[in-house]
Amino acid sequence: MTRYYVALGSNMGDRLAYLRAGVRGMSALGLEVAALSSVYETAPWGNTDQAAFLNAVAAVDSTLSPRGVLLRLQAVETHAGRRRDIHWGPRTLDLDLLYADGVGWHDAVLTLPHPYFWERGFVLVPLAEVAPDLTYQGESVQARAADRTDGVRRVARRWLQSVDE
Repeated sequence: MTRYYVALGSNMGDRLAYLRAGVRGMSALGLEVAALSSVYETAPWGNTDQAAFLNAVAAVDSTLSPRGVLLRLQAVETHAGRRRDIHWGPRTLDLDLLYADGVGWHDAVLTLPHPYFWERGFVLVPLAEVAPDLTYQGESVQARAADRTDGVRRVARRWLQSVDE
């Protein structure tokens, strides 16, 4: 069993409902949700001319390969109406595979760890909640997140009581 960390994001429609649908969808497709961060509101990254995002991180356990997990995440996004028309554009649901304990991966479709995860406050702050002991490149996620809190505002602590709700 491998522990994977997945970033959830939404900046269209009922953003919180899309995050909840993302968690339920992961669970329905066999990814065991072990922990969820709080939800944070953040400014968009990359293409900044769009609405603010809600972001969270989930720790999920699976026996699947990183590519197998990615395919499941993309299926959940598609079910939530995700369209990939604009790079870093608005989205109903974005599920990014960030990191996997003890597993690296690199091919034309997927790179693990995610190439930007260590730079983005909207990922690091919630990741520090679900994986406070995680270290990368000799630095703890907690220390890294502490330096990247600007523009990251917690909006909900307990936003999903159970995956089955």
